[in-house]
Amino acid sequence: MAKRSLSLLAAAAFLVAGCGGGTSGDRDDPAASGATAEGFPVTVTNCGVRTTYQRPPERAVTLNQHATEVLLALGLEKSMVGTAYLDDKILPEYQDAYEGIKVLSKEYPSFEVLLDAEPDFAYAGFASTFDEKEGRGRAALTKAGVNSYLNVEECPTGPVTMAMIDEELRAVGKIFGVPERAEREVRKAKATLGAVEKKLGDVDPLKVFVYDSGDKTAFTAGGAGVGNEMIKEAGGANIFADLDKQFGDVSFEQVAERAPEVVVIYDYGDQPLAAKKKFLLSHPALQDVPAIKKKRFAVLPLSSTVLGVRVPAGVESLARQLHPDRVR
Repeated sequence: MAKRSLSLLAAAAFLVAGCGGGTSGDRDDPAASGATAEGFPVTVTNCGVRTTYQRPPERAVTLNQHATEVLLALGLEKSMVGTAYLDDKILPEYQDAYEGIKVLSKEYPSFEVLLDAEPDFAYAGFASTFDEKEGRGRAALTKAGVNSYLNVEECPTGPVTMAMIDEELRAVGKIFGVPERAEREVRKAKATLGAVEKKLGDVDPLKVFVYDSGDKTAFTAGGAGVGNEMIKEAGGANIFADLDKQFGDVSFEQVAERAPEVVVIYDYGDQPLAAKKKFLLSHPALQDVPAIKKKRFAVLPLSSTVLGVRVPAGVESLARQLHPDRVR
């Protein structure tokens, strides 16, 4: 009986250490029962949640494509035990690494499925990932002994800028103890964006309307997301930059009034690109819009228009489509 009592006490002590005893706003690494790793502890404040890590996560789960590709870009596939919710195919350079990671679900996993992977870290691309109504809130994860991190585009303290890509990479690199890999990716991003800027020079910006989806109204990119910044970097001007959201609904009459020169279509989901073009070309309210009259479209996959490692190449692709005479 004495041995059993000691075992129970040890298990209880382990559980207390695992849960950390803190709140979701300020807590210790739930896996901090061992010695502190070299370069640690590190503290990261993310979207109002302050977390201290005693060592890098060893069992990370990524939820949303851009979160997954950030970890793969940093060479952290061996620290990943699960992933979920792709919008597109994984970039070819990460495919081999990705194939070695368990896919937990096609979209968001249930809280139970997520915990079955026994993660010590959950990294999300969208705020909807940590939906409290679905039981996946950050406080619930903390209580279960899982640290969490949310893409910084989802909780900006000011305008979203390209510098936030650097912030995202450096924060994740810090958490995993690989700051030099993060700096490598930052340099690559800056080089791509710098090359585009040089080629565009003093080009006159084209008026751009982003069509994401919608038939009664148009779901479009506002001025608060990285998509707006991508348009500027690519030599365009978002006609709904005054919409103080990442995305929002506008009427097709508003689109016509602002007379875009180019329509940028976000390509994803079940609606084919050709169907989106056909819908826009036939819409009665858009018949006098310059972009529609000239059938001037540019296309970006949705995965390139959220804050992640695809953004610089997305800017380059968009610049090539807007200004083919300068960016080849």
